[in-house]
Amino acid sequence: MKKLLLTTIAGAALLAGAAQADEKVTACLITKTDTNPFFVKMKEGATAKAEELGMELKSFAGKIDGDHETQVAAIETCIADGAKGILLTASDTSSIVPAVQQARDAGLVVIALDTPLSPIDAADATFATDNFLAGELIGQWAAASLGDEAANAKIAMLDLGVSQPTVGVLRDQGFLQGFGIDLGDPNKWGDETDPRIVGNDVTAGNEEGGRKAMENLLAKDPMINVVYTINEPAAAGAYEALKSIGRENDVLIVSVDGGCPGVANVADGVIGATSQQYPLLMASKGIEAIAAFAKDGTKPAATDGKDFFDTGVALVTDKPVEGVESISVAEGKELCWG
Repeated sequence: MKKLLLTTIAGAALLAGAAQADEKVTACLITKTDTNPFFVKMKEGATAKAEELGMELKSFAGKIDGDHETQVAAIETCIADGAKGILLTASDTSSIVPAVQQARDAGLVVIALDTPLSPIDAADATFATDNFLAGELIGQWAAASLGDEAANAKIAMLDLGVSQPTVGVLRDQGFLQGFGIDLGDPNKWGDETDPRIVGNDVTAGNEEGGRKAMENLLAKDPMINVVYTINEPAAAGAYEALKSIGRENDVLIVSVDGGCPGVANVADGVIGATSQQYPLLMASKGIEAIAAFAKDGTKPAATDGKDFFDTGVALVTDKPVEGVESISVAEGKELCWG
């Protein structure tokens, strides 16, 4: 009987071990929305890499950009489901921190994608474009394109949201510095005193928001001639507002994203230049990092000299300027997404 009992226990242990070995590692992807092409491509990258590594991926998204409550609920679901890690593009980079800490306390690794948390070390790691550099590149290009007239520019700043998520602050402040405008507090936008800035308005990162924000700022100064936009959907909306008053050909629009529709708009002259980022790479590297953490507890390291893992950025334009490195629209189309 004793021998039979020991054999039964040993067999049960082997079966339990086999079941554990066969159990898939679960990862979660939580994006701001599931409609923006940037996040669609991010999901594609995460899905493909999870399938390649034999992992289970659960995806969640806010209803609109800024939907903080849905993201908090998604984090709670991931904890309850026993996920090993979360990839997160936060709508509210400071308010999400307690929920992120709850996940980390539960033993999950949390990696911010594209949008650093505030503070950045609230996540275990951040995989992102250098968003300040992305803004700086389009600012440098715009100033160089205008030449001496940059001193007389009238600039509209089309930002993301009133909560000022880090990605929006970084791009905005990078653009202004690149253009040659002194910053106020670099951790927020809207406190600059340079008279060339007509004003700031918010777009929610979509076309309709871009159109409304552009209309609001044109009402303030109809002679705006430079438009910074948080992303390419907002840029498309700004262009439509300008077109409605016959000014689409004499205003310089710059943006950030590098999606295929945005690159096509550069080719068509809607956008003068855009800084291209690589969401598929962010997401696939994030899934790899969760797999490594599940295997042996390894957490991803930042790029040397930075507090995040830099997934790269390139300025896309067919009107290059001296002193600002760029790639052509043809090259941008080979690397674009969406």
